[in-house]
Amino acid sequence: MNVSIAFAGSRIDRADHVRADPERLSGLINPRARLLRMNGLSPVVSTEGSLEWGTLAEAADDADLVFLGLDGECACFAQVPTSLGGDPGPASREMRSAMAMLGESDLATFGGARSLCDWHARHRFCARCGSETKIGKGGWQRTCVSESCGAQHFPRVDPVTIMLVEHEGRVLLGRQPRFPKGFYSALAGFVEPGESLEEAVMRETLEEAGVRVRDVEYVASQPWPFPSSLMIGCFAHADDPGIVVDETELEDARWFERADVVEALEAEERGGPGRAFTAPPAYAIAHLLMKSWVGRG
Repeated sequence: MNVSIAFAGSRIDRADHVRADPERLSGLINPRARLLRMNGLSPVVSTEGSLEWGTLAEAADDADLVFLGLDGECACFAQVPTSLGGDPGPASREMRSAMAMLGESDLATFGGARSLCDWHARHRFCARCGSETKIGKGGWQRTCVSESCGAQHFPRVDPVTIMLVEHEGRVLLGRQPRFPKGFYSALAGFVEPGESLEEAVMRETLEEAGVRVRDVEYVASQPWPFPSSLMIGCFAHADDPGIVVDETELEDARWFERADVVEALEAEERGGPGRAFTAPPAYAIAHLLMKSWVGRG
């Protein structure tokens, strides 16, 4: 699908060949290198609506630095917070406002940095033996310091299916209790061990809304750094529109007509709520799924 996906499309070259070369990586830690300014895990956004960058002189002496990659000849880094509090996701209102200001490349750069820094801050100890771990490969690995263990740990990404289910020209949308009033979105859920994407779509839709689906179709994917997921967008079809809501997962689920979806998307672009429901923001893959479904006519 040839569309712009939020949190994808950074101009920074990840430069894997540099990560694996300690001598070359060390040489990039110099006064010309840039440090992404972050407030904890939140982006620092300039008045012009772009990410703010400083120099490595701003980093703490004992800071863990994550090598984000190369922007032309310039090496780019982020600093891992020494401690984190609270839930790393979902995004706060302030975070959403900041993200809405950023351009495509900046949003992708921030998303990657946020996921990496969060992972490092929460994985300072070995899951195998409990010993401390140290950063490696420019931040793309942590290694247990115990000589008897030495386990290598790598940043994780959690696959999540998010699906727009259709039945006779209508789509199934749901809302969680934490959603703003009137807000509905596509159903979603984590892929579990031992199942395919198609099985995850079918299981999650049945569990959350009591709806059996078929003909699962992949549409697009989106990195989602809250804290570090890969949203896998799909379409699916239902033969029976009967809904049984799992109230431990959803507050409500219902079918919406195509006209409702069109009006909600148009209202969201104007910055307001729709008459039937409030649509997800443009940077969410659920918004893309709805637009794609409407475009199919």
